[in-house]
Amino acid sequence: MTDAPLILLAAGGTGGHLFPAEALGVELMRRGLRVRLATDARALRYSGLFSRGTIDVVPSETLRGRTPWSLARTAVMLAVGTAVSLHLMRRLRPRAVVGFGGYPTLPPLMAARLTGVPGIIHEANAVLGRANRFLSRRVSAIATSLPGVLDRDPALSGKTTNVGTPMRPAILAAAAVPYLAPEPTGTFRMLVVGGSQGARVMADIVPSAIERLDPSLWNRLIVTQQVREEDMARVRAVYDRLGINAELAPFFTDLPARLASNHLIISRSGAGTVAELGAIGRPSILVPLPGSIDQDQFANAGVLAEVGGALRIAQSDFTSERLATEIAALAAEPARLAAMAAYARTVGRLDAAEKLADLVMKVAGI
Repeated sequence: MTDAPLILLAAGGTGGHLFPAEALGVELMRRGLRVRLATDARALRYSGLFSRGTIDVVPSETLRGRTPWSLARTAVMLAVGTAVSLHLMRRLRPRAVVGFGGYPTLPPLMAARLTGVPGIIHEANAVLGRANRFLSRRVSAIATSLPGVLDRDPALSGKTTNVGTPMRPAILAAAAVPYLAPEPTGTFRMLVVGGSQGARVMADIVPSAIERLDPSLWNRLIVTQQVREEDMARVRAVYDRLGINAELAPFFTDLPARLASNHLIISRSGAGTVAELGAIGRPSILVPLPGSIDQDQFANAGVLAEVGGALRIAQSDFTSERLATEIAALAAEPARLAAMAAYARTVGRLDAAEKLADLVMKVAGI
């Protein structure tokens, strides 16, 4: 195995970047290749495919502002990271470097370009992120999760392949669970997730929306909600007062299974979430994170909304009154929920890891 070709994966230290890298790593290892992960220090807390012995921490810095100090700090850290990555290229001699977005991918992929190693980037969003936009003209190939991302750019579309988002095994297992719409008077299961930048708005809006529902629906509801520790007491107080069957936690380790077991998902629309909702096939109400320079979450949500698999609500319109109206309407129409689940499934790709592995091996000449 030590003589097998090595593929270096580069990803930021968050689940949205690490999970697709892990899924690709699993598939490449199944094909007899070796894999290592170049990332930032956050990934040392990660307990997936990559152990400490297969992780190379590369210094990097996200661009957080336009002040001279911020720009200088980012430039210096990325330069240091590129120097570290050049050493990695000479030591590891990978056949290809695959980046999954985020500023921590810049140093390894720039080092790959400088040393003549083929580079590939994977874009999970419906629009190119800033790091991938910078790298797009400096790599050998581009893989996208969603169709049409670069159709308007002839210089890039020729080296772009739509493969989908590689799915970790837990998502593939959840995708095998068929969607069963709620009975007209039966239990109605609702999952509310927000992520690190979204749980506060869900804590502000969802409990008061549920309070506006007809009490007959309260008795049917089983709510599972991601809630930050600082919001836990106030959210719990509302649900206890209404007699709602609710499970609240800051984080769920078994989120794929929970996605599969609920009738309706209320969530932000990060790339990973949208891809997983499509792969599993579940109806959703999506509230894009506002204020993004690229408006990537708005575009991501549109992919599901345009096929009828989700309702997209801008945060400015995400009021308790609006949400209560939407929940009540969906709960009253099980057939509509089932149709939304089926439409969402048309967007999903379960073979993405295999397709991306094919592309990587082609580019690497393996």
